[in-house]
Amino acid sequence: MAIHGGRPSNRQIAPSLFVRNADRAIEFYQRAFDAVLLYRSPMPGGVGIFAQMRIGDSTIQIADESPPDDIEPDSPRAPESLGGYSVVFERYVDDVDAAFKQAVDAGATPTLPPEDMFFGDRYCWLTDPFGHRWALATVKQTLTPEQIDANIEQHLAEYERKELQ
Repeated sequence: MAIHGGRPSNRQIAPSLFVRNADRAIEFYQRAFDAVLLYRSPMPGGVGIFAQMRIGDSTIQIADESPPDDIEPDSPRAPESLGGYSVVFERYVDDVDAAFKQAVDAGATPTLPPEDMFFGDRYCWLTDPFGHRWALATVKQTLTPEQIDANIEQHLAEYERKELQ
């Protein structure tokens, strides 16, 4: 869809998120992630909607899922319909703790609270009300691969010690 401003100009991937209630999803992403609505229209046939939104420098597309039919028997499904998720949308932010709180206050479910990770980021996971998983991160330290490997070894050793107690 060639809507001016709706597609990224640097050829980055623009994911399409299928949900059971696109209007509600648009409102959630605006509250949780300060998303900006770029375009919204009814789906062909008038059942559901399609929208393009910008979150930070990324463009996402939101659409109501359609039930499988004779024309498209394997139509894309919402995570709620699938009973799980298959991707994690990762977003770097200036303050992961504030972004986590904003998303939870908007209705996201905490999955992994913010914590300092072995790879140098303060990092968390959330599940949005539509079943999509989001990772939020803030860089705390820029590490070499060797430093990350050493941190992993230390983390595993601490885990093993706790398991033996």
